[in-house]
Amino acid sequence: MADILESRKSGPTFVQALSAGAVSGLSVDFIFFPVDTIKTRQQSPQGFWAAGGFKGVYRGVGMVGAGSAPGSASFFTTYEFLKQQLPKRFNVFRENPSLNHLAGSTGGEFMACLIRVPTEVIKSRAQTAAYGKDVGTFGAAVKLMQIEGIRGFYRGFGITLARDIPFTAIQFPLYEKLKSLLSIHYLPNQRKPLPHEAALCGSMAGGFAGAISTPLDVVKTRVMLEAKSAHPSPTDPASSGSALSIPSRMRRIVQEEGVKTLFRGGMARATWISLGGAIFLGAYETVMGIIRTEPET
Repeated sequence: MADILESRKSGPTFVQALSAGAVSGLSVDFIFFPVDTIKTRQQSPQGFWAAGGFKGVYRGVGMVGAGSAPGSASFFTTYEFLKQQLPKRFNVFRENPSLNHLAGSTGGEFMACLIRVPTEVIKSRAQTAAYGKDVGTFGAAVKLMQIEGIRGFYRGFGITLARDIPFTAIQFPLYEKLKSLLSIHYLPNQRKPLPHEAALCGSMAGGFAGAISTPLDVVKTRVMLEAKSAHPSPTDPASSGSALSIPSRMRRIVQEEGVKTLFRGGMARATWISLGGAIFLGAYETVMGIIRTEPET
């Protein structure tokens, strides 16, 4: 009974993580969708203005609800589960909290990408008017299915993992570490950070991780915007949508467009993720604080 009680105290239940994760994902994506659109258009190979400029910055927003809620929910349920269970089974995770957070966030990100990538592909095509300025979210999904089939919805899956897993592996251990340091050194009686305090930690961790992962985000955006008609060459690794093509794609971008292109949209990305991290993790902690009830001792 003591073990069960401690387990319930140490982390949220599946339903609690599911609910809080869904709300946090919806909150940040809807609020910062225009910034994401601007960033995507900046990274588009046809250029910012040709991709739509500042017009229709909410184009593709229909995919946000379809992907952000279940994607974030799947991330947090997996993250919280692994964060609680790994230390019980392996000493290395019990003795190294940061490694435990890294492993948990990596598993959570993989599960989230299974849901998020198809919606990201559709959203990117709609944001940049890839199928015409009058084609919205649903139309982009239909066109994608007609031209590329089911596989087209997972274009860039490997590269997305190669971008998001390093990002998450930096963000969440750093986020948890900042919360721990804040609690130990600055908060009365070493209490747990309140939602707005956790939001500040999330902002710092997200902004740092987002800034240094911008080149990976540029490559990911380019892959998702590619159409099947580009006829990828099996002998050219740079034409592949896999994670292994990242170095060759980066070299090609540098050779053809310059080093600065790898950091195009970096300011928008860092700003979006920094502020988004505050809302994303702040909303998660807020909702969790509302719905979670601790058993009495």
